[in-house]
Amino acid sequence: MSRKVIIVGAGMGGLTAALRLARLGFAVRVLEARGDAGGLAAPFEQEGMAFDAGPYILLDRPGLEWAFRSVGLELLEQLSLHRLDPVYEVSSPDGMPIRFRADLGETAAGFDRIWPGSGPRYLHFVHAVQRIYHKLNPLLHVARPGFLDLLRAGRWMHIPFLLRSLQSVLARTGLPEPLTKAMAIWTHVAAQSSAEAPSPMAFVSALIHEVGAYYPAGGIGAIPQALAMGAEKAGVEFQFQTKVRAIRCERGRVAGVETQQGEFLRADAVVSNHSGVGTYLDLVGVTPPAVRERLQRLPLQSPGVCAYLAVKGLLQPPYLEFYLPGEGETCRLLVRPAVITPGVGRDGWWPARLLSPMGHARAEREGQAGQRAYLNRILEETWWRGYVTDFRVLATRIPAEWGAQYHLYRDSMNPVMTARFMRAGRLAHRSPYVPGLYLTGSSTHPGQWVSFCAISGILAADCVQEDLG
Repeated sequence: MSRKVIIVGAGMGGLTAALRLARLGFAVRVLEARGDAGGLAAPFEQEGMAFDAGPYILLDRPGLEWAFRSVGLELLEQLSLHRLDPVYEVSSPDGMPIRFRADLGETAAGFDRIWPGSGPRYLHFVHAVQRIYHKLNPLLHVARPGFLDLLRAGRWMHIPFLLRSLQSVLARTGLPEPLTKAMAIWTHVAAQSSAEAPSPMAFVSALIHEVGAYYPAGGIGAIPQALAMGAEKAGVEFQFQTKVRAIRCERGRVAGVETQQGEFLRADAVVSNHSGVGTYLDLVGVTPPAVRERLQRLPLQSPGVCAYLAVKGLLQPPYLEFYLPGEGETCRLLVRPAVITPGVGRDGWWPARLLSPMGHARAEREGQAGQRAYLNRILEETWWRGYVTDFRVLATRIPAEWGAQYHLYRDSMNPVMTARFMRAGRLAHRSPYVPGLYLTGSSTHPGQWVSFCAISGILAADCVQEDLG
C-alpha cells in the first residue's frame, strides 16, 4: 500500500515535491487555498491582459533545469525561453543610466566609457565570482550544507567569501559607487541594504553574463503550469480552494491535516509549502517555545507594492528598468514584458508592472492606509513615463492585499535572506522538532527565485523518501 503524503500549498516547491514523490511511488494530495497552482509565480489576468503576479525573471536556468530533470521533465521541452539582452538598466536622478547587457565585453566597455578604468575591474570581478560560483553551486542541491560539504572539492578556500556581506564583496572591486549600487540592485528588491545581504548575491553578475537571464514565453506563470500538468499526469491529486487550518500530531509525530472546512485528512507525512515560519507558528501546535521565540524574531520580507498597468507609447528596452531615487529610499522597478513578447499587447495597449519594495516592519507599522499612500506616491513619479503617452491602472496590490489573496503569513513572503540568516542556516527541509513534517519553499533555500523554490521541493521530497521509502 502506497504511503500517503499531503502537500500544503501548490507553489513552486509544493509542485516539485509532489511530482518527485509521485514518481517515487507515493500517493500524493496537494491542498491549495487558491483556485490555481503556482503561488506567487502563478499568472494573473486583468481586462484581457496577461501579467506575472510576482517573479519577473529567471536568473538561475541551471538550477531550474536540475529541478525539472529531477522530476522527469526537460525544461526546454516544456518551455520556450527568451534570453534577455539588455538584462536590466538602473537609473538615478543624478547619473547616466547604467545598462547591463548579456555580453560581458560589451557591458564592461560601456562602463569604461563612463568611468575610465572600470571596464577591466568589472571583467576581473565577474571572472572571479564565476569561479567561486562553479565551486559552490553544487551546495544548492544539498538539503542543509554544512562544514563537511565546504571541505569537499576545495570549497573551504571560499569560506572567507561566504562570511562577508555583499557590500564587503563589492567594496573590494574598486568600482565606482554608482556601479556597485547598480550591481547590488537585486538585494534592494528585498528592501535590505547590501551591508545585510549575503555575499552569494554577487553571483548574479556571474549568471547574467555566462548562463544568461531568461523570460519564458507565456510568462513566469508558464513554469508552475508545466509542473502542475506533469504532476497531474503522474497521478498527483489536487484539491483547490482548500485552506489548511492545522497540521495535527498524534503520539509525537504528524498524523495529517485539518482543513478550514473541518475535514481531517490522515497522512504518513506532510510537506508544507506554506511559509516556513508560519508553518511552525500557525499550523503546528507542538512547536517548542524556544523555537517559536527564535522564529518570531526573524526579519520578514514584504511583497511590496505593485500596480498592473496598460500603457501606450514607444516600446523601448530594457525589459527591466530599475530606478534608485536616493539615500533612504528603496528602488522602483518598471517591468515591460512586451519588449520580449510583443504579442502580449492588445489594441495598442501594452501590459507593464510598476513596483517597489516596502520593508515589512514599515508595512506593518503604517497599515493599509500607509501602504496605499506609498503606492500612490510611486504612481505619481515621472521617471517611468519617458516613453509612455498614456496609461491606465488595471489593478494594484499592497502588502495587505498580497497577504489576503495569497494566504501569506503576516503579509510576508519569507524570512529576509540576510548574511546572518544564511550563515545560521536556513530552515531545515526535515523538521527537527516535529517528526513527519517537511518544509519546502524559499525559507528553506537562499532566496525567492523560482529555481531555488523548485530545488527546495526536490530536497524536501528526498527527505521524505529517506524516512518512509
